[in-house]
Amino acid sequence: MPLSKQLGSRDKKTTRSFLNQLIDILQEDICNDTSRKKYQVFVTGGLGPGVTSSLFQTVFDQDFTLQTANPLFDITVGLAPPDAKIDGIAAGAFTSVDSGGKYLYPSQTLMMREKTDVYSQFAQMLLGNASSVFTLPTDAATNSTTTTITDVDAAMFIAFKRLFARDQIKTETYAMKMNQTASIDAAAPNLYITSTLGSAIFTDIGMSNQKFFDSANSFGYLVDASKTSVAVGKLYYNLGIAVVDMNKAFLSSQEMTGTIDAAWSLTGETVISSSFSPDFVCSGSIDNIVDHICEARFGCSSNTAITFQNVTNINSTLVFCRAMPDDFNYSSNPTYIEAAGTTNEGRLTIYDPAVADELQEPFAYVTTIGLYDATGGLLAVAKLSRPVEKSAARDLTFRVRLDF
Repeated sequence: MPLSKQLGSRDKKTTRSFLNQLIDILQEDICNDTSRKKYQVFVTGGLGPGVTSSLFQTVFDQDFTLQTANPLFDITVGLAPPDAKIDGIAAGAFTSVDSGGKYLYPSQTLMMREKTDVYSQFAQMLLGNASSVFTLPTDAATNSTTTTITDVDAAMFIAFKRLFARDQIKTETYAMKMNQTASIDAAAPNLYITSTLGSAIFTDIGMSNQKFFDSANSFGYLVDASKTSVAVGKLYYNLGIAVVDMNKAFLSSQEMTGTIDAAWSLTGETVISSSFSPDFVCSGSIDNIVDHICEARFGCSSNTAITFQNVTNINSTLVFCRAMPDDFNYSSNPTYIEAAGTTNEGRLTIYDPAVADELQEPFAYVTTIGLYDATGGLLAVAKLSRPVEKSAARDLTFRVRLDF
């Protein structure tokens, strides 16, 4: 009656399953300063007090100073570099190139090189080439390889954290509500506190039957839910990154009036009255633009701003532990045998004293299964929810599942 048994290849099987989790991000999580962390690493010199700004901001699910706060996503903006798009916003803004090949921009603009660097970094990661430009089809309802494409010149990047994106974002579950236009709040006239004139829902609807790849990264197009042929961005499923064309998602020609940071102002700020793109995206710092997007474009109510389902890949190894009729009917527990010096010394404690031993069959209760390596080292332990009787009259198979 063996107390252990060697497993063969037929006793093991590897399977794969998926777990979905619904993620719901509220507008107030994105809007509030307390749940949006800044990393002000950019500092200007020259006139006035100077300008400080982040290269990106992190949105949390509550006050980020709390230990229980979880980061939801990073958000930033970028412009296509002049080398990548010769007719783009950045290409039209620079004044000259220095001896080191660095583009020089007028003082009325802010962080132009940083904005193009952000764009290049995402292009390197998602497109495989820092000099590439993100593109969108003019008609998302048709295959992007056969339709006319347009370049994404001014982009908003949203990178969801691994805790929420997991292994990937599930296709056709993503939706994002944003205000395409904004108006000044008369009570607080600046670019951060605004009321909205109109909104749109951007989603990856219709992407289940189409698969697109950029440098081996799968993506789907984000389209206007009210007009699914209009593509406004890309959603990279396996990386959890959304790239949004701000010129298409927002009314770029709408006049923007408010106060922004300025390196050339004695006060460190200035009042502008100009279009969202290209004026505001060039004149404002990254913090100015991200603040405006988070507070004006997403809104500040308790409604849902972004929702999607993630996918967690679960790899499982199933081990079938088979106990034949003559296997495991005995126990190694010392109490299984009557102790020395007792009346029935050496007799199995499970036997009925009123019945002769030769008329009884040994049996045991299985409570734990241990998996060992070839050298006898314990690898894993499986506990049964209740003891299971094992006797010569029973043929049992226990399935042990190891998830990783």
